Amino acid sequence: MRFAWIDLREVPRPQLQAVVDAAVHTRMAGVVATDAELLRTLPPTITRVLAPAAPATAAAKQPGDAEPGAKGRKEAKPPAGSGIDVLLRGFTTQGELDALAADNRATGGTPAAGVIDVQDDRTLKLSCAGAMALPYTVIHFADPTKIPLEIVLAAAESADGKLVTAVADLEEAAIVFDVLERGSDGILYGPHGADEVFALARLLEATTPQLELTTLTVEGIRHVGLGDRVCVDTCSHFDEDEGILVGSYSSGFVLCCSETHPLPYMPTRPFRVNAGALHSYTLGPDNRTNYLSEVGSGSTLLAVGADGRTRRVVVGRAKLESRPLLEIRAHAEDGRLVGLTVQDDWHVRVLGPGGKVLNVTELRTGDELLGYLAKDQRHVGLPIGEFCKET
Repeated sequence: MRFAWIDLREVPRPQLQAVVDAAVHTRMAGVVATDAELLRTLPPTITRVLAPAAPATAAAKQPGDAEPGAKGRKEAKPPAGSGIDVLLRGFTTQGELDALAADNRATGGTPAAGVIDVQDDRTLKLSCAGAMALPYTVIHFADPTKIPLEIVLAAAESADGKLVTAVADLEEAAIVFDVLERGSDGILYGPHGADEVFALARLLEATTPQLELTTLTVEGIRHVGLGDRVCVDTCSHFDEDEGILVGSYSSGFVLCCSETHPLPYMPTRPFRVNAGALHSYTLGPDNRTNYLSEVGSGSTLLAVGADGRTRRVVVGRAKLESRPLLEIRAHAEDGRLVGLTVQDDWHVRVLGPGGKVLNVTELRTGDELLGYLAKDQRHVGLPIGEFCKET
């Protein structure tokens, strides 16, 4: 599970208490500060991280530099029970890393996390070694490329410790969490105010749900003539049992198959779903729907598997063209009507139970489809508890 440590060392003093309160309220995983007394006031649900070193993101100082007046002094390790959960200590050589690891193997003290600034190949290799040896390794990458982070993530794949990446803003945090799909375990972020803490909390919660799919029974299909349909081209490769949920009514959706499976007259388009007529709803993240007519480059949708797993996919483009259309009517076990209007062509497919691929023009009454039943009606795509009848 990804997490964040709030770095208080560069928070403007007038904003400090508000940031601390926001970190507690949003249940941030940890707080980093140079003030041990402040940390001791925090609840034990928060990891209290004492940082005698300067911020890893400060250009004027390097990790491991002591606070003013402390240069050359060995960093004392707080005893167990001191109210400090983790001590940040910088390392710039293998010897310093070995000393950190040895301290952590000793009993009776506070665990130490290593802090390193990755600027070149030597410090990159050292950070990989730290990620393998320490309970936490906090890394600031000097350059904007995420290739060094990829290398550390790969090197530490089997490690028990946690990698914490220092980020400059929330946009970088979102990128860091997606690197190599798994992302950094955590981030270190110094907000300018409480509003950024709340925004970070929303980012941490941005996961997609497991959906409970249902079996729908086809009760009829009919050719309805010419209309506009939308192909959704995403920036992701769909699995063979994945697609997107599309429906004519906001209360129910059919799982439309991606073009991952071979076709006799054209190459596969594993990034595409021939989704349906432009009026149709499609389900996106945060339980919000959009009309297919609203979907375009940069939109986010849910890729949904036949087992109900979901993930966010980004739309590269949406392609609208006039084609003959086919209306599919199905019902759920509770009798709820689910409708779908798609291009009237054999190569357009939907998914049935178990991920079975079904060509829409070969559907017959009684065939079973995979679908999803929404619990709420919709207003401008948002769920709302009001009476609404769609036919």
